[in-house]
Amino acid sequence: MVDSQYVLPNDVGLALLDCSEAFRLLLRSERLYAHYLSRACWYGGLVVLLQTSPEAPAIYVLLSRLFRAQDPDQLGELARSTGLTDQEYQAFLVYAAGVFSNMGNYKSFGDTKFVPNLPKDKLRQLIWQSQAFQEQPEEMKSLWDRCGELMFSLDRQQRQLGLREKGTTTYFSGNCCLEDAQLAQKFLDSQNISAYNTRLFKEKDKAGQTCYEVRLASVLGTDAPVDHELAPKLRSFEFEGSTFRVTRGDYAPLLERVVENLKRTKTHAANTNQEHMLEHYIRSFSQGSIAAHKEGSRCWIRDKGPIVESYIGFIESYRDPYGSRGEFEGFVAVVNKAMSAKFAQLVESAEQLLLELPWPRAFEKDTFLTPDFTSLDVLTFAGSGIPAGINIPNYDDIRQTEGFKNVSLGNVLSVAYATQKDKLTFLAEEDKDLYIKWKGPSFEVQVGLHELLGHGSGKLFVQEEKGTCNFDREAVINPETGELIQSWYHGGETWDSKFSTIASSYEECRAECVGLYLCLNKDVLRIFELEGEDAEDVIYINWLNMVRAGLLGLEFYTPETGTWRQAHMQARFVILRVLLEAGEGLVSLQHTTGADGKPDALITLDRNKILPVGKPAIKRFLRRLQVLKSTADVAGGRALYGGFSAVTDEGPERFLSLRDTVLLRKEARKMFVQANTRLEGEDVTLVQYEGTAAGLIRSFSERFPEDAELLERHLLELSDADAHFWASQG
Repeated sequence: MVDSQYVLPNDVGLALLDCSEAFRLLLRSERLYAHYLSRACWYGGLVVLLQTSPEAPAIYVLLSRLFRAQDPDQLGELARSTGLTDQEYQAFLVYAAGVFSNMGNYKSFGDTKFVPNLPKDKLRQLIWQSQAFQEQPEEMKSLWDRCGELMFSLDRQQRQLGLREKGTTTYFSGNCCLEDAQLAQKFLDSQNISAYNTRLFKEKDKAGQTCYEVRLASVLGTDAPVDHELAPKLRSFEFEGSTFRVTRGDYAPLLERVVENLKRTKTHAANTNQEHMLEHYIRSFSQGSIAAHKEGSRCWIRDKGPIVESYIGFIESYRDPYGSRGEFEGFVAVVNKAMSAKFAQLVESAEQLLLELPWPRAFEKDTFLTPDFTSLDVLTFAGSGIPAGINIPNYDDIRQTEGFKNVSLGNVLSVAYATQKDKLTFLAEEDKDLYIKWKGPSFEVQVGLHELLGHGSGKLFVQEEKGTCNFDREAVINPETGELIQSWYHGGETWDSKFSTIASSYEECRAECVGLYLCLNKDVLRIFELEGEDAEDVIYINWLNMVRAGLLGLEFYTPETGTWRQAHMQARFVILRVLLEAGEGLVSLQHTTGADGKPDALITLDRNKILPVGKPAIKRFLRRLQVLKSTADVAGGRALYGGFSAVTDEGPERFLSLRDTVLLRKEARKMFVQANTRLEGEDVTLVQYEGTAAGLIRSFSERFPEDAELLERHLLELSDADAHFWASQG
């Protein structure tokens, strides 16, 4: 039996991401804009396979070929005739759906590997009997030889994403360790090169000297004509005893499809902001230029209140073990006007609410740049997973001076967080009905505050290369020490580059704390039409949900390596620790025995102590987080955050033992089945699928009708070209 944390259960939740009503209300030009933009996103999403594991592209191609030749129902009939039980075939369908949904064989939320939950010889037999094998026996055998072993392997290093002995990653060659990542970051900072669209490959030259290749993602190769911005950077550099060679052309054939579709999108743009945004994106993906992507992001921020909203590029750095390289993602969504009106009211109140945050005015941005905040129904979300809310762009320099946008993904929220009472773990019976009733509304409030006033608040103190500062060095006092501030960011340094491995989780924790703190404000709750007892219940459930999530977070901690695999869940565990430390009976956590005789746990929150005990505790902690972030105090930030992130078996909580209980009773994360758009004459139609593993597989089988085989060939060629960088790891 395989450990349950490395398989997806047969009854995993699957849900259709329904956007039919929103799509129906679009004008023809908006549907065409959404269609071509969706195509660009789906092509780009395939890049994630190459960013995840050495075997992911071959697994994807193998599954893609199987199901293009035979629909899941047809393959199911064959499976039964070759001796697979219904449970075994369902396990295979769930595995395939998991690979398509996560764009690889590692969970996008938690970064652990998942393997097929059926015997390897039975899966091999099914493949050998399949229509795809009959049509291309040599190719299918070759694919199995490439990925069959690794598909099932749970060797220590392959159980989770990580650097060198801590796991698997394809952001770095297999011989790179943390020191290599740190040296590369210093080099990138010295040349003012962003890590977002790069990968790092380390080799020895003929003289035995270490040589690093920093490869930028682009359509054009290193030899093609270079624009003036990149020209001085695409060459070799000597840096601290090593050679760094900056090249480009990573994922070129896939990005070529992205660019082709962005060009088509441009002809249906609604305004000049959208046109200019797309022009910059095209240049960014063609040349490998993050500067161009930043320009595109500036145009995107200026495109206020579009009917069809989107973002595309190398965005989130959660899955880079070092925390600075971006995973490709792209989304297209349609505005939900009713919910967006509530968020617009929240934006109107934002400047007033910022004054309530527990840090001095000097630690807040000089001016609040009023952002767009919309509720969206997702049409397309390509990448490794779908969040509930987003605050972008992630570029510090743009966020500090030009602003950002917030989006809440309404149709994701409505299905992702629906909970059945019998699956609700670790809560007292008397809390469960209230929790089910108010979890959705409370999460809506939390997402709104988290994105807008969490990620949208706080200033970074920066001294530019010319010496000018964005703060008064002679006047700004550190409220934690009572002295003038002693540290800040220097030109070229960013939050991600300074705080690296803890940056993502620390920032999520800060944003979650802002949500908890400000949800206590009755004016905020009124915006969401919550008053009286309802408002009190929403506050209680929001706080209860956070401490329960902190306990559930233990699933995402790896004791063997002492590492956390998911930024948000680490953040929620830290908050649980802060509230437990506040004492006075605010939060109680007990080891219990369940009705089934197995270990269980019970977490309770005293709702009468949220204001007198919980609020001051979050206030103190939130201020410390912000001050350390603003002043670039990496040592202080690591000490604080690392201390609260520690998982030990010391009493009274005994978190390591609780982790076993959490794993025993965990519920798998839902997967989403997304629609396809199809050109029919001069218009676009929406094709939706059933919310099952088979439906998810069908959606992918029909996603690339014109060029699936060519894409598969590109993926294998790209994977082959770099395979030697991980050969010794297998």
